[in-house]
Amino acid sequence: MPPPAVTITRAELTADASRALITALNAELGAMYSEPGANHFGLDPAEVSGKRGAFLIVSLEGAPVGCGAVRLIDAETGELKRMYMAPSARGKGLAKQLVASLEAEARTLGAKRLVLETGTRQHAALALYRRMGFQPIPLYGEYRLSPDTSVCLGKDLL
Repeated sequence: MPPPAVTITRAELTADASRALITALNAELGAMYSEPGANHFGLDPAEVSGKRGAFLIVSLEGAPVGCGAVRLIDAETGELKRMYMAPSARGKGLAKQLVASLEAEARTLGAKRLVLETGTRQHAALALYRRMGFQPIPLYGEYRLSPDTSVCLGKDLL
């Protein structure tokens, strides 16, 4: 039996599939981090389109199961945002493929470095990012306001 068909494609943040995945992500994070100020859900559609960024959807056998975004935060630095994989799609290597695709998008945008924030309780995400070469960096931006729940990581792109 052939492996399931996986596609990773650009999408608009406002598309139905994008909104459904982001809604699922927000619900999961909201349940995991109930502390005031622990959730940073903001992302403008203009930040992840055109020459400023990209929003990608992972589909398995045609069904959207994951998403992630990259946006430029300065001329040489991209930031990964809104990474999510539906529980049914976890453990299949799809998140690794998504991160690699987002890294390629970042390079296309001119980024030489990637940064991200994830939560202290997201052990699988932390392990994934470390396997992908991300290393701890100081908290940046709005994440400085949530030192008990935020972990920031960075990676130079080659």
